[in-house]
Amino acid sequence: MGSAAELAAAALMMLGFPVLMVAALVPSVYAFAAAAAVTYLADHYLHRKGSYLVNRLSKVRAGLSIRFLIRQLLLILLLARMSLSDDLVFYGAIACFIAFYGLQAPHGALVTLIRNRRRMPVATRNVDLKSRIRIPDAPPRGLLDRSAEKMLHLDLSAVVGLLVSAMMDNAVAGSVGIGITLALGCLYVLVLMPYVRGRKIPPDHDTVLAAVDDWLGRYKPETVLYFSGSKDSAYQVNMWLETMEQLESRPLVLLRERVILQNLAPTTVPVICVPGGVHLMNLDLSTVRVALYAANVGKNIHLLRVPTMKHVFIGHGDSDKLASVNPFSKAYDEVWTAGRAGRDRYALADVGVRDEDIVEVGRPQLAPIQSRPDLPAGPRDGAAADGRCPTVLYAPTWEGWDDNPGNTSLLLAGENIVKKLVKADPPVRVLYKPHPFTGTVSAAAAAAHRRVTALVEKAAAQRAADARFTTDTAAQAAARAELTRIESRLAELTGTGDEKRDEAEASRDDVVDLKKHEEIARLRAEWNDAHWRSFPDHEHRVITGAEPRLYDCFNVSDAMVSDISSVVSDFIASGKPYAVTDSAEVGVEEFKRANTAVRAAVILSNSAKELDALLDAVRDPSADPLAGDRDELKRYLLGPDEPTSIEQFNAAVAALARKAETRNLGQEALIAAGDPEAAELAELLPGDPVKAAGEAEGTITG
Repeated sequence: MGSAAELAAAALMMLGFPVLMVAALVPSVYAFAAAAAVTYLADHYLHRKGSYLVNRLSKVRAGLSIRFLIRQLLLILLLARMSLSDDLVFYGAIACFIAFYGLQAPHGALVTLIRNRRRMPVATRNVDLKSRIRIPDAPPRGLLDRSAEKMLHLDLSAVVGLLVSAMMDNAVAGSVGIGITLALGCLYVLVLMPYVRGRKIPPDHDTVLAAVDDWLGRYKPETVLYFSGSKDSAYQVNMWLETMEQLESRPLVLLRERVILQNLAPTTVPVICVPGGVHLMNLDLSTVRVALYAANVGKNIHLLRVPTMKHVFIGHGDSDKLASVNPFSKAYDEVWTAGRAGRDRYALADVGVRDEDIVEVGRPQLAPIQSRPDLPAGPRDGAAADGRCPTVLYAPTWEGWDDNPGNTSLLLAGENIVKKLVKADPPVRVLYKPHPFTGTVSAAAAAAHRRVTALVEKAAAQRAADARFTTDTAAQAAARAELTRIESRLAELTGTGDEKRDEAEASRDDVVDLKKHEEIARLRAEWNDAHWRSFPDHEHRVITGAEPRLYDCFNVSDAMVSDISSVVSDFIASGKPYAVTDSAEVGVEEFKRANTAVRAAVILSNSAKELDALLDAVRDPSADPLAGDRDELKRYLLGPDEPTSIEQFNAAVAALARKAETRNLGQEALIAAGDPEAAELAELLPGDPVKAAGEAEGTITG
């Protein structure tokens, strides 16, 4: 429904119109001017905020144009009630507003035409279109952004001038205001006209598609990551981009929705967004041998129907959720899972996916997570392996949409967990990193988060005053200075103002600068290192925001406490001790039976009384009875450490590409041998097989 400020602005605007009518009938110029100012300002505020309420007003027939028209009609009523209906300024006002609305049609048509012509059939990143076709610069953003609102607000000069004329009983101000409004309206239309003719028009669809095909013919992609989904699902493709960058074959990312492209993370991999199914099938993808799918969606059928490539479901994370054993997965040539657990999941679900079609490839995304080093047995007087104060990460998940207390430990166990950790003896450091959605649904969860935050901050203040803990202020000051330097350089590299470009300009210009990309990656790694050195290694911290990232927190922690979520599955890659809270109190045995990822965890009740077992494992590896279970569970869920996951992934891609090539050569041999069915198929599929697929089937489904 919008924020409180937006609701207040909408209420003021809607109440302002009855006040305008009363002021016009009384008549009172001053009351009318005040009410008009409120409606103008409230309207502008809602549009500037992009408020959801603006669209709602249109649904109840109180849209933008109607609101401006009513205000203008009420102004004419005010002039009539003030006995100005026989004056020239009255007729001038009527003529002005009629002409002004006459300008709305060409203005709206020009804006729509410019936007449509600049929307290309495909949008790209890291694809060299600039050397192949001429894509002109877009009009200045100010001309097209919120254009209807800006055009309508040009009536302000006329309204102010007419009100001044009514107050002073003098037509000069009104005439000047009318002239300014009409002149600005005409000027706005004239400024837009050059962008619909001549060299300022982008190339037509056929020219753009031909340029993309020419690039594909030269690049010859071999492995495609295909993705379709909503804006909220962009993370599912983003998580695979780094893996695509490390492929030994030539990679390409194919997207189907423009909103996904707008939310795509920076990458060096070429990206082509093709919203139209026919356009996709007409792209020259004849060199592609392996297609990877991160989600099961209807639009997958548009590429799945191509027989010259092998199709693989890679998903967006292994878990015990039903989505991990979707029956649709049997449509693919292979299904790749992280470890044996994924294979067993499909066997138990019995959804038609054959065991021989499942390949275990690990999880390349977990490569940044550092494994627990081999530690000598025996107690270490409470110190970590490198002599610092041990760190325990508390990373609860959020409350979920159903507000079930079992979703998150924060509600019933959070305070108990943190109190026990900050009072631990020997001491440990606590890092509290809540889920970014915490408190967005439940007020109780938001309150619990505030209480836990207060506990951590209070404990940090007490530790800062504790003489047992020393601080190297010079080293920390140097680290903070380094952070400032790095952040300044990152701002220079990333603050390019690209958000002001339209899609056509971005497709023309967005070819990655590899040196810049590598420097950004290096600086972010340096930032992370300097961040942890900028404060004492014994200091309790509350960590919110995007940086430092969750995996960075894993790497500086010696153990973790969390809830049932992907956080636990990812942390298992570190091999470090972890605890999971049974917030719903279903019991240890049932909890472990229902959740594979907790089978090597210390299971906590809401009282957190079992936390000592986790702390003992951190302080003394010999007091860690679950170490072997964790290693076994890690191999079961994520596969072996050697060969590395990316090596397994590349090997699987290469093996499947060979199968695709063998199939294609077999088809060619059949045709050469005069096989009638193969020859008939060849006639149906002339030339490039993807184009042929589009010709062979007239309709697109899925």
